Amino acid sequence: MKAKKIGEQVDINSPFPLFPQVLLLVFAEDLECIPGFQQKVFHIEQPSEFTEDQPILNVVFDDCKGNDKLNFEVSNPDFKVEPNGSLVALKNITEAGRALFIHARSAQAEDMAEVLIVGGKDHHGSLKEIFKIEDGSLGILRQKRAIVATPILIPENQRPPFPRAVGRVIDSDGTEGSKFRLSGKGVDQEPKGAFKINENTGEISVTRSLDREAIPTYQLQVEITDVSGKSIEGPVLLDIIVIDQNDNRPIFREGPYVGHVMEGSPTGSTVMRMMAFDADDPGTDNALLRYNILKQTPDKPSPNMFFIDPEKGDIVTVVSPALLDRETMENPKYELIIEAKDMAGLDVGLTGTATATIVIDDKNDHPPEFTKKEFQATVKEGVTGVIVNLSVEDRDDPATGAWRAVYTIINGNPGQSFEIHTNPKTNEGMLSVVKPLDYEISAFHTLLIKVENEEPLVPDIAYGPSSTATVQITVLDVNEGPVFHPDPMTVTKQENIPIGSVVLTVSATDPDTLQHQTIRYSVYKDPAGWLEINPTNGTIFTTAVLDRESPYVHNNVYTALFQAIDSGNPPATGTGTLQITLEDVNDNAPTIYPTLAKVCDDAKDLKVVVLGASDKDLHPNTDPFKFELSKQSGPDKVWKITKINNTHAQVSLLQNLKKANYNIPILVTDSGKPPLTNNTELKVQVCSCKKSKMDCSAADALHISMILILLFSLFSLFCKFS
Repeated sequence: MKAKKIGEQVDINSPFPLFPQVLLLVFAEDLECIPGFQQKVFHIEQPSEFTEDQPILNVVFDDCKGNDKLNFEVSNPDFKVEPNGSLVALKNITEAGRALFIHARSAQAEDMAEVLIVGGKDHHGSLKEIFKIEDGSLGILRQKRAIVATPILIPENQRPPFPRAVGRVIDSDGTEGSKFRLSGKGVDQEPKGAFKINENTGEISVTRSLDREAIPTYQLQVEITDVSGKSIEGPVLLDIIVIDQNDNRPIFREGPYVGHVMEGSPTGSTVMRMMAFDADDPGTDNALLRYNILKQTPDKPSPNMFFIDPEKGDIVTVVSPALLDRETMENPKYELIIEAKDMAGLDVGLTGTATATIVIDDKNDHPPEFTKKEFQATVKEGVTGVIVNLSVEDRDDPATGAWRAVYTIINGNPGQSFEIHTNPKTNEGMLSVVKPLDYEISAFHTLLIKVENEEPLVPDIAYGPSSTATVQITVLDVNEGPVFHPDPMTVTKQENIPIGSVVLTVSATDPDTLQHQTIRYSVYKDPAGWLEINPTNGTIFTTAVLDRESPYVHNNVYTALFQAIDSGNPPATGTGTLQITLEDVNDNAPTIYPTLAKVCDDAKDLKVVVLGASDKDLHPNTDPFKFELSKQSGPDKVWKITKINNTHAQVSLLQNLKKANYNIPILVTDSGKPPLTNNTELKVQVCSCKKSKMDCSAADALHISMILILLFSLFSLFCKFS
C-alpha cells in the first residue's frame, strides 16, 4: 500500500476529492526543529483489507529533545503505532472508517496527525463522528476561486511557546501586492486573538492553548485584499478543528448511589447501575469508560460479594444465595468504592470514583417465637387494663413487617373480656382486660395466644409450636360495693302528698356472695331535702311536701341518690338513683300580664290593653281561663273585659276618662277541679296626648274605683254606728 504525498491528486470521485490547487496542509521549517509530527496529514487508499501487523505507513514525531517517554495513541483501538513509527493493524480489518487520528505525547511535546482513508466508509472514530460535524459543514479541501483553505486540526491543551504555526492558506494566483486577511470567531470576535494570519505568506498561527470542551470548532473567513485593503478574493471558510485530548476525568454526578437487593437472591441478581460522565469527546477513547470495584466494606462473608460490568456499570451479586443471608451478616449494608477509568480502562486513562451503598433487604424467613411457653398474670376483679406483656424473638429486620408481630387470642375468651395489642416499640403483646372480671363467677382463666408477622412468611418457612403460648390468669377477690336493683329506680307520686308518705322501698345486693355481709342505707344526694331512708330496710319516705313546680324538678322528675354500704373491712359503697315522677294537682292560681296599661284621654279607640294569663300547673289545671271584672258600683260603668281566646282577654273603656290613674280589679280563674281564682289589680294610666306625645305626669291623683269608694263608705258607716 502506498501513502500519497501531500499535493498528489487522487480520483475526484472518491469521498474526499483533492483539487489541483491543494498544497501542504501543515508545514515544517527546514532550518529549525519544530516539535511535533514532521508530516501531519496522510492520504491512503482503502484496501480490501488491512492485514494484521503489516505496516501501513510511517509517522515521524520529534519533540526536539530526544523523544523521552514517547507514546502513541490511535483513535481506532484496532490500530497501533509501533515504537519505530509504523502504523499497523492489530487484526485483519475490512473497514476502518474515513480517517484515523494519531496522538503522540512525550515528556516535552505532543501533537496530532491525521490519516485520511480515501474510499473508506463512516465508522466509529471518523472525523464527522469524533468532532460532531454535520454533513456539508466540514470544510475539507474547500476552494473558492484562487484561495485554497484546507481544514486545520489543532490538539487542545498545547503547551507554550506561542504563537505556534498550525497551517497555511494559499493564493494560487499569487497576485502581486495582495495580502491575506483573517476574521471570525477567535480572531476579531470573542474569544478574540486566538488565531492570526501572516498577511504576506498566509501562515495561520494559534496564540494560546485551546479547550475543545469549551469550543470544539472554529469557522474563520479568509480574504485576499489589495494594497488599499479592498477585498479582491473571498471570503472563503477556513475550518479549525480542535482535537480532543484526554483532559477530563470521569465524574459520577448523580449520587448518592444506593441500591437494594433481597437477601437470598440468586447469583447474578442485578442490584443497581453506576453511570459516570466524561466531558471529553464521546467519539474517542478519551470518553470510553470502564468500571471497576476498588474496595468492599465490610469484606465478610466474602471480600467479593459483588461484580460490576466494566462497560455497562451494572452491579450484580456473585455469591451464593446462602451467603446473602442478612441475619448472619455483621452489617446488612455494604459500601463499594467504584472507579470509572477512561481510555477504555488503559493504564494511561484518567479515573474518578464514587461510593455505592448496597442494602441487603430483609425477607420474612424467620417466624416470631415466644420466649416462654407459658405466661402468668394476676388481676383484681372489677379492674381493666394491661395485665401482662408477652415477649417474642424474631431475627428479621425490626424496621419491616417481617419483624412486627400480630397477636391473636385463639382460645379461652368466649366473653370477649380480653384483648391483645402489639407494642410498636418493643414488639411485645400487651394483654388487657377490657370487661371487668368477676371473682365470684370465675377465679381462673386460661388463654391460648398465637403470634404471626404482618408480612407472610416465605413459602419454605412455616410457623411452629413456639409461635403459640398459654397465659394463666388468676382473678383476685376484692370487696365490691352493693348493687341496687334496678338502677335507676323509678316511681310515680302526686305532688303535695302528706309528709311521712312512703315513696318506695329499695333493695341492694352484695356481689360478694361468699362473704355474707350486711347492708345499711343512707341518703347520698337529696337536692330539695324532701326524703329520708330507713337504714335497715331501705324504705324511703317524705320529710317535706313534694312540689312539682320546684326548681329541683326537671320535666316533672325529681332525682335523688342513695347509698348502700356493706360491712366489709374496709366497707364498700354502692350508689343507686331514685327518679320520682310527680303528678300535677291544681295548687297554683293563674296570674295575668301585663299589670300596667296607658291610654290617651281623647282616644278614639277605647281598647286599652290585651291581658294574658299563665298557670304553673299542667293541663287540665290551666286554660281555658275565665276573665271578669269585679262588680262596678255606681250608675256609670266605664270598663269592659271581653274574652279573646282561652288565654287572653281585651280590656276596653266605655267612654273617655279624665287624665288620672285607675286601678281595675280583674278576676281570672283556671279550669282545675276545683278551680282556683286570682284577683289582680290592673293599673291604667289615662294620659294627655298632643302631637304624638303622651304626657302622664299629671295623672298623679288616684281615681279610686267604684268598689273602693263603696268600701270606704261602708267603713264610715261602721264608725258612725260604733
